Amino acid sequence: MKVSVISDLHLGTYGCKAPQILDYLQGIDPDILVLNGDIVDGWQFTRSYFPASHLKVVRQIIKMMERGTRVIYVAGNHDEVMRRFSGIKLGNFSFVNKVVLNLDGKKSWIFHGDVFDVFMHHSKWLARLGAKGYGMLTVINKLVNGLMGLFGKRRLSISKSVKERVKGSGNAISRFERTVAGLGVEKGYDFAICGHIHTPADKIIETDKGQIRYLNSGDWVENMTALEYDEDVWQLKYWEPNWAEKSELATEETLSRPSRAVFISAFEEVMGS
Repeated sequence: MKVSVISDLHLGTYGCKAPQILDYLQGIDPDILVLNGDIVDGWQFTRSYFPASHLKVVRQIIKMMERGTRVIYVAGNHDEVMRRFSGIKLGNFSFVNKVVLNLDGKKSWIFHGDVFDVFMHHSKWLARLGAKGYGMLTVINKLVNGLMGLFGKRRLSISKSVKERVKGSGNAISRFERTVAGLGVEKGYDFAICGHIHTPADKIIETDKGQIRYLNSGDWVENMTALEYDEDVWQLKYWEPNWAEKSELATEETLSRPSRAVFISAFEEVMGS
């Protein structure tokens, strides 16, 4: 695989599917891994909650860099503190606000997407409050699904349903997609790739000036999706367990307290600097 794009992991929150993220990362070996925003959730980050499974994801990304994968970190709104490091490159790792990849003669424009979210620009405090509420819903959702499982009932996604209703569902998403597509066509890009709205997508969007293929990498809270470029084609992939499922999903190994403490202290220092 040439490129893998993942976004909206929200490490450090109860809703994050860290074991599944780790399982996915262990099953791929891309030339380039794009972390397309909201990787560590700075809005909800607390010292009291950053479990070993979340730190394993960070360690796996480091392992991939050591094996030669180029990792590009595109900052999002929940980890916007990383935008102050835009332009910095450390070996195979780089911080950017957006990136354009030239793949087989075509341009892929990759960015998080919050810059086109009007709600974010005019009511940021409300967006932060909504993120807190969404976090609480994911915890409630886990408890409800635990009870549903005991009685052999189908799992529900309460948090996803509420989020879609609050965001205006299809109408708000369509406005976002049209805005992204319009600018992408004007810039002459072949692909516009983003995250942010947690809605995986792969579609052709027509504008007055032309058309563009719009892709959204989704998230790892509800959908567990990624975008992959291989054999000259972009594809939307839904996570499926690979060989690591039994060892990584069934059990959570404990990591040393010093390792966890070092990461948490480093992230708190970045947020406060």
